[in-house]
Order: sequence, then C-alpha cells, then structure tokens
Amino acid sequence: MANPVDPFLSRFSAPARRALEAHGITSAEELSKFTEKEVLQLHGIGPSSLPKLREALTEKGFTYQDE
Repeated sequence: MANPVDPFLSRFSAPARRALEAHGITSAEELSKFTEKEVLQLHGIGPSSLPKLREALTEKGFTYQDE
C-alpha cells in the first residue's frame, strides 16, 4: 500500500487512485510502464482521468508506452 497521502496519487479522484494502487502504480515511473489503453481498462479509470494522468507523466518526464 502507498504512503497515507502519496504525492503522486493525491491529485487523482478516489476511484482513479484506488485503481492505480490496486495495480501497484504509485509513481509516474510505474504508470509509464503501461499504454494509455491499458490504463483506461482499469476499473475506476475513465476518459476524464486521462488528461490528469497524462499531465502527471509529462511533469515527471515520462510518457505512456507505445501501443
């Protein structure tokens, strides 16, 4: 489980945060190991979450994996 208030996860909605944590994604580096399509398939992640997720990756110098 992530720290009580993980700085990376704190910017996302509760459903998105739970979905990421459930798959061991607690950092931009871990998120960058997935394609955008894979992330969108996680229960709790919807299309409205994608811009914030993409922004979080970009801020840390990462991108999604290529399809």
